[in-house]
Amino acid sequence: MEQRKSGRELGLFGTDPLIGAGLPYWLPDGAVVRHALEEYVREAERRAGYRHVYSPVLGKRELYEISGHWDHYSEDMFPPMEVGGEEFVMRPSLCPHHAVMYRSRAHSYRELPLRMAELGAMYRAELSGVLGGLNRVRAIHLNDAHIFCTLEQVEDEARGALEMIREAYAALGISAVRYRLSLPGAGGKYVAAPEKWERATALLKSVLERSGVAYEAEEGEAAFYGPKIDVQVEDRAGRESTLSTVQVDFHQPEQFDLRYVGPDGARHRPVMVHRSIIGSVERAVAHLVDVHGGAFPAWMAPSQIVVLPVSEGEFAYAEAFAERCRAERGLRVEVAGPELGSLGARIRNARLVPYQAVVGAKEADAGQVALRLRDGRRLDPLPAAEALDRIGSLVAGHSTELWPSA
Repeated sequence: MEQRKSGRELGLFGTDPLIGAGLPYWLPDGAVVRHALEEYVREAERRAGYRHVYSPVLGKRELYEISGHWDHYSEDMFPPMEVGGEEFVMRPSLCPHHAVMYRSRAHSYRELPLRMAELGAMYRAELSGVLGGLNRVRAIHLNDAHIFCTLEQVEDEARGALEMIREAYAALGISAVRYRLSLPGAGGKYVAAPEKWERATALLKSVLERSGVAYEAEEGEAAFYGPKIDVQVEDRAGRESTLSTVQVDFHQPEQFDLRYVGPDGARHRPVMVHRSIIGSVERAVAHLVDVHGGAFPAWMAPSQIVVLPVSEGEFAYAEAFAERCRAERGLRVEVAGPELGSLGARIRNARLVPYQAVVGAKEADAGQVALRLRDGRRLDPLPAAEALDRIGSLVAGHSTELWPSA
């Protein structure tokens, strides 16, 4: 199903001419999917030793002149705004802010690698003709991070980022179609520093080879400041796009004069490793909609359980079970009572919900639920506590399975 159409039909997101093209809004169910995705990646980053920060979405033009964005990327940036005699721009990337934050205090080699992460907003002046759904937007929320490290640490950090990407894709139920080593092409789009390009490219090639990942090198796809590993995904129509990236940057540490004090007491230049595990939230959700339709993995489904009392007599028990789901496991649950139609109609309406807990008189009397899984399986009635524990464990573990394997 085309993701713009399915996004509307599923009640995830929408657009309006009054807000503007490429500026989607998120409806409640879409916000749930987005929050689940953000919470997953933040927790994964915390476990991997990242520290989270916040930075403003505006910056002075001078910031982007120093970083190189103004010379090499300004055609994709919104025009400057003059405020108090100074020019400000909506940021197209988070890396200049993070570089400034790094240099806000002195650093020792003992602190490195310093992993700084932010799920932050940025804005790009995409042309109207390329905008579409969530895939190409002007307001982007990027799962971004910058690792400030020594040259000797670069390969391990980049390999660690690739492993985080692999784990995230497994939890999301998606897969990469190929890995691309994106190199510079002809023209003035790229920073003129041949030695830096060669060193960064050699490092990324080594990372890919040591990780056992097959890849294809392509010219003209690099960032303006350095080469990158692009993790490519494909939609049902066979269209390819970049979801996740790992980049090595020697340029911005020099531009911002970033330093750390080494074991010899001298000041040394760190390397910046840019990495994004799920890319932008917008593109990630667009791809998830394309791959799963509305049948998202249970941990990120807008509604995880629907409780279906067969008759009004079981409604109180159904409500009590739903409250246990919320209170004990933090699950997203709703009760669909007989006032919404026949049991068959309610089951059909809940076809995208991972778990349907049917409660008849027998189940209510025995303290049980009869689970129907989204894939069509029907389980024998289980004690409510057991059903709740099994579902809760699968959701907490970010499993793509609906029920434990035998």
